[in-house]
Amino acid sequence: MNRNVILTCAVTGSGDSHLKHPHVPSTPEEIAASAVAAAKAGASVVHLHVREADGTPCRKLEYYQETVRLIRESGVDVIINLTTGMGGDYVEDPDDPTIFGPGSDMVGPAERVRHVEAIKPDICTLDCGSFNYKSTTYLATYAMLRECARRITAVGVRVEIEAFELGHIWQAKELIREGLLPPETLFQLCTGVPYGAESTTKNLLAMIDALPAGAHWSAFGLGRDEFPMVAQAMLNGGNVRVGLEDNIYLDKGVFATNEGLVSKAVDLVERLGGRVLTPAEAREVWGLSSR
Repeated sequence: MNRNVILTCAVTGSGDSHLKHPHVPSTPEEIAASAVAAAKAGASVVHLHVREADGTPCRKLEYYQETVRLIRESGVDVIINLTTGMGGDYVEDPDDPTIFGPGSDMVGPAERVRHVEAIKPDICTLDCGSFNYKSTTYLATYAMLRECARRITAVGVRVEIEAFELGHIWQAKELIREGLLPPETLFQLCTGVPYGAESTTKNLLAMIDALPAGAHWSAFGLGRDEFPMVAQAMLNGGNVRVGLEDNIYLDKGVFATNEGLVSKAVDLVERLGGRVLTPAEAREVWGLSSR
């Protein structure tokens, strides 16, 4: 059991939650304000995507820069974790599955990590492999992963592997073995995302067993599995993640805010006999320097 928990808040994500929730943060100002509120509620880390003003997910460098600037200038300490998951979406053309259809967004490694190289956050994610969503395929070849890893580590940013199934952990271990990622690489075990690992205890335990020895890891579940996974991750020695990227409800039929989800997670951790670490304490555990 982990009694000293690092809590990540995934602030907005890249899904269609803005079509289901009236107040999903979209502009840099809204995303930064929600991230700061989550940090004040107890989040050690904020994981960030960006969106257009109408909520449409995007990957514009200037939006990342403005969002991070606002958080850094807020005076509130929090570890900043940027996504590199945008730019890998293949959507089949409805008439010809061999060509890219509307909604596809496919770019190479240099473009996927350009914002990380420019901003140099504390952490960034690396979605370690291809897999099918319900209507989209995320593509990340091994050659792409190797180039992303080289570029990210070259600017001194810590990688957090996002593993959606066991093969992603295997690929990450190969990148570590090749020296493209350091041994202290972090892992986020992503459950409940169609069609990766389902949010079950057995799946979580299998993913934990596959990790490199001594790895620091977190886990999350989607929707109604968000808080059960908080408990399971903590009880099995890991850290936790909540946020509007993963779940838009605080209770049945009650729309959540990021700070509300963080407060509920903090309460659950404390009821289980643990505590949530401050950003400064989390940096010490993970060996991060302040940016």
